[in-house]
Amino acid sequence: MKKAILALADGSVYEGLSFGAEGETTGEVVFNTSMSGYQEILTDPSYKGQMVSMTYTEIGNYGLNEEDYESSSIQVEGFIVKEAWRNPSNWRAQKSLHDGLAEAGVVGIEGIDTRALTKRLRDFGAQMGVISTVDFNVESLVKKAKSAPPIEGRDLVGEVTCKASYKWEIGGWELDRGYTRPRSLRYKVVAYDFGIKYNILRMLTAAGCDVTVVPASTSAEEVLKLNPDGIFLSNGPGDPAAVPYAAENVRKLMGKKPIFGICLGNQIIGIALGAKTRKLKFGHHGGNQPVKDLTTGKVEITSQNHNFVVDMESLEASPHGKAVRVTHLNLNDNTVEGMEHLEYPIFSVQYHPEASPGPHDASYLFKRFTDMIEKSGK
Repeated sequence: MKKAILALADGSVYEGLSFGAEGETTGEVVFNTSMSGYQEILTDPSYKGQMVSMTYTEIGNYGLNEEDYESSSIQVEGFIVKEAWRNPSNWRAQKSLHDGLAEAGVVGIEGIDTRALTKRLRDFGAQMGVISTVDFNVESLVKKAKSAPPIEGRDLVGEVTCKASYKWEIGGWELDRGYTRPRSLRYKVVAYDFGIKYNILRMLTAAGCDVTVVPASTSAEEVLKLNPDGIFLSNGPGDPAAVPYAAENVRKLMGKKPIFGICLGNQIIGIALGAKTRKLKFGHHGGNQPVKDLTTGKVEITSQNHNFVVDMESLEASPHGKAVRVTHLNLNDNTVEGMEHLEYPIFSVQYHPEASPGPHDASYLFKRFTDMIEKSGK
């Protein structure tokens, strides 16, 4: 096992051991509090541009299998763990975490104090970092971390969106059958791919949606030509203000078709309504975030992965301010976790109701979308 070093832009340095691919990588370092689901996290396109540190200590014990991937490949820029298991024990495992990262060319580091790293990110905020197995000069690594391009202002969506539109026809997974194909697809839905997770598509299909996925830059006019019953806006990586074309297209679609947005989709709706977004100190990443549904008074434990949120004050002061209602709040920091338009058939959430990984408390939102389509005249 070879030496590896993680250096942060603030000068913090952590020495550990290399696993996965050898080499050097940079990205914004964030921590994820999920206790399982590391392969779904690794393959979530929302993590493009970021290096993920897992707060749970043992990672890799059940290996990797392609059925649980959330995209076609591993998306993180680097992976940071306390202990990486090289010999998985699970009947569904197809390869080890080490082999999967190595094949994808993703650099990992293990054996560092991830608790200390988490506390630093919590206290001082997410920041750029570098993992290297080839350069052990601390001053050089810190300099590289400081000079790495930040997440803010970068269009990372363009790096993860599909190149051409396609149909999605796979539904939920069952133990004795694997992934299923629903018989009845009643609602024609166009899904904007800003970095969409596979389980979102599975749950849309399971809810009866005939889904066509389109690239992030697809114009509103092209979408309307497809004559959908509803429009879905997906999750995705990075700064929502860096994809103004997405908000412009959504602005043109408002009031014409029912719209449902998740995560980045929620932020894009906010911008389209005239609000601004802001960056959180260290973001929300994990499967245990408490959110209150203000419309019902119920609390949901949710899966989340985002560094930016819709600014509440700017939303209230926006042109649509009086017509928009905040529907969900994060109980840890009172940030916006969901909203709806009172005049147009539009609603969105900041968290991930499809989970994968995480709890299923919010899966009802997919039926809320199809109910909205029905109410709009399907």
